Amino acid sequence: MTDNIDDTPNDGTVNDGDQNTDVRELADVPSVEVISRAAVMLMSSAAEKLGLSDADPDSSPHRDLDEARRVITALAGLVTASIEYLGPHAGPIREGLQALQRAFREASSHPDEPGKGPGEKYTGPVY
Repeated sequence: MTDNIDDTPNDGTVNDGDQNTDVRELADVPSVEVISRAAVMLMSSAAEKLGLSDADPDSSPHRDLDEARRVITALAGLVTASIEYLGPHAGPIREGLQALQRAFREASSHPDEPGKGPGEKYTGPVY
């Protein structure tokens, strides 16, 4: 996919909206970058849903633990399925996932048992 939001390429000419241009550009992006970008997007979404972007997460208008659980579980599935392809990115992404799982546990009024939290069926228990 291109970084241009509109149909104007970097050279200033107007693109006719040809979808093949975007597909070819996406095909040039290495898989590790696609996976890493998806993981970062899921991490950012989970952090927002946990209210971590606000000074007081408990009163954040964006806090939604049900949505956070879904996003964290999706992130855990992605990380588990692609860990062998992430190379040096694997460690930081895995640490970010575990931090979000712990933050979820802390935010819950009735925390899940170890191994039952979001994504823990893929990652194992997080304490």
